[in-house]
Order: sequence, then C-alpha cells, then structure tokens
Amino acid sequence: MTQMEDRVRHRFGMSIEANIAAADLLPPLIAKACAKLVSCLLNDGKILLCGNGGSAANCLHFSAIMMNHFEAERPSLPIITLNSDLASTSAIANYSHYEQTFSRQILALGKEGDILLALSTTGNSNSILQAVNAANDRGMDTIALNGKNGGLLANHLGPEDIEIRISGDSVAHIRETHLFILHCFCDLIDQSLFGQMIG
Repeated sequence: MTQMEDRVRHRFGMSIEANIAAADLLPPLIAKACAKLVSCLLNDGKILLCGNGGSAANCLHFSAIMMNHFEAERPSLPIITLNSDLASTSAIANYSHYEQTFSRQILALGKEGDILLALSTTGNSNSILQAVNAANDRGMDTIALNGKNGGLLANHLGPEDIEIRISGDSVAHIRETHLFILHCFCDLIDQSLFGQMIG
C-alpha cells in the first residue's frame, strides 16, 4: 500500500507545482475572458459550449452549475452544451460528418453577441476548429480553453477571441486546470451578476 500512497502523494505534488505555475500566468486572461462572459450575459446573450471526450464532461459540469448554482442560490443562466443533445449530435455525425457536429448547431442556435466556449486539450480536433469557424460566421466571439502547444486552434482564433492555454504534455493536468478555470468563471460571474444576492 505504501507504493500506492507514494504515487498519490507524487501526483498531488505535480498538481500543486503545475497550479502554482498557472497562478503566476493565467489570472489576467481568466479575468479578461470572464469579463467577456459577463458582458454577454448582461446583454441577453447566451454561452454555447463544446468539447470532446473528457472536455465534453467538463462542458456538462459547467453547464449544470450555470443552470443551477455554484456555491449559492441565484437565477439560472442561459447556456447550451452542444454535446448534450444526443439525437442531434448523432444525426449530424451519421448524415454529415462528426467534425460538423458542433458547427451545424452553432449555425442554427448562435447569434451575434453570443459566446462560444470551446474546450480542447490539444487544439487539433476538427470538430472544435469548425465550431470556431461557425461562431465567427455568426458574429460570435470565442473563448478557447486550449492545451499543449495550442495546435491548429491557436491559428483559427480572431483578434477579439481569447485563448487560455495550459502548456505541458499531461492531458489529465490540462483537463484538471480547465475545470478549475471553469470554476473561476462560475465564481466571477456569480459575484459580478449577483454579488449582493449571494454575499
């Protein structure tokens, strides 16, 4: 059991070191991105999210918090997770191509003033790249939670878009940090929109 405990302690140490490094670099970008999300919500816009695999799970978690509450009760907020409609995603994947599963939904549901929140650990998923292109076509800004060296996604973003990139090779750590950033968004949005209500 000692080897397992040592392994767990090692992973805690790695996570702590990575988080300390991120804490030195990311707060200005996280705050800038959240200000954009708050502005979108104050102007009757909505947030569309997408990601694949574990990133899709992070999207669903964020959506559940935004629809319900984070740490205190407050009104629900308008958010659509493009991964959650299994009928639509499977139909698009079956009759078109999987790479269009998010972009077709964005073209149907998105409008100028909305924001696309796209999650990727590598920046190389065709479905995410096409989602960003569709958001641009609809006049939407994109906030990209990206990873590794940014991949192709970094070159698909426009001047008004924001990329928050987690460098490194560990997909697990990238995903953990993305989840932490989403929790930061939740906290900052709640304080900005409902500060007096939630204390």
